Amino acid sequence: MRTRLTEILDVEHPVMLAGMGGVSYAELVAAVSEAGGFGCIGASTMGHPQLVEEMAAVRERTAKPYGVDLLTAAPQDFEAKIADIAKGGATVYVAGLGVPRDVVDLCHELNLLVVNMCGKVRHAIAAVEAGCDLVVAQGTEAGGHTGTVATLALVPQIVDAVGDRIPVVAAGGIFDGRGLAAALTLGADGIWVGTRFIATPEAHAVPGYKDALLGLAEDGTVVTRAYTGKTCRVVRNAYTEAFDRDGGQPEPFPYQVLKSMEEGANHLGGGPDTPGVDPEREFMPAGQGAGAIDELVPAATLVQRFVDEAEAALVRAGSPT
Repeated sequence: MRTRLTEILDVEHPVMLAGMGGVSYAELVAAVSEAGGFGCIGASTMGHPQLVEEMAAVRERTAKPYGVDLLTAAPQDFEAKIADIAKGGATVYVAGLGVPRDVVDLCHELNLLVVNMCGKVRHAIAAVEAGCDLVVAQGTEAGGHTGTVATLALVPQIVDAVGDRIPVVAAGGIFDGRGLAAALTLGADGIWVGTRFIATPEAHAVPGYKDALLGLAEDGTVVTRAYTGKTCRVVRNAYTEAFDRDGGQPEPFPYQVLKSMEEGANHLGGGPDTPGVDPEREFMPAGQGAGAIDELVPAATLVQRFVDEAEAALVRAGSPT
């Protein structure tokens, strides 16, 4: 399945792994890339040395393209991080909180493509004007930090605004190949998938995270500021219920992140052996597609499923009734 996205990323399939902090580590990233998709390290919870280690671990597992999602710039050592991302063999830098033109210029000097996450049309226009090479149109159905416009409405509007200049990738609530087919018919060039890849053997996750997704209903997520101070879609639990019921007033980002960590409700940078994790309180970002997840599936199998199911869906859509 070839699109502008596969061409610019030099991959086989228009399926990108979301750079999920605390989840998208080397094993999962390499598995997606090796299967022909595009893996992306979620570096928002990593220190600089750990990021370097994870990039090396990706390269030990695959020679195929991959990227790094830093979420936001760290001014004190940002240039060093970008330089190490390039040295580590990554081909893409992903930013979620805006990309200044000087950052784009630095990345381009180092032969890194720049991707920006966008929840509004104006964000996509600004990203293109700053020189970004791709934009991800992320609907409110997405897990993690999210906006207010739904994927079905957002994607075609962003495609109309900037799709003639750069590829647009759809995100938010996409959990199988029907979502890929829908994205393509809306004018997108591929998909950015997070939550479905958490439910894989390769995903890095705190205790109870994957089990929570397997047992989640279609309405089992909620948008809250309880964990980070920003609107964030997560698994609904006792902690989110108490925060919203009691009219919780969050600290500004990132201070609310520190507060939820101090309260023992945020171990996102941890792994499967992290102690003290209570699923009824834990920070577990998840999209609205989680209700469709009922099994753990190897990441490579998922990549192929997305493509096969999309092709079948497009055939059905094109058949006479």
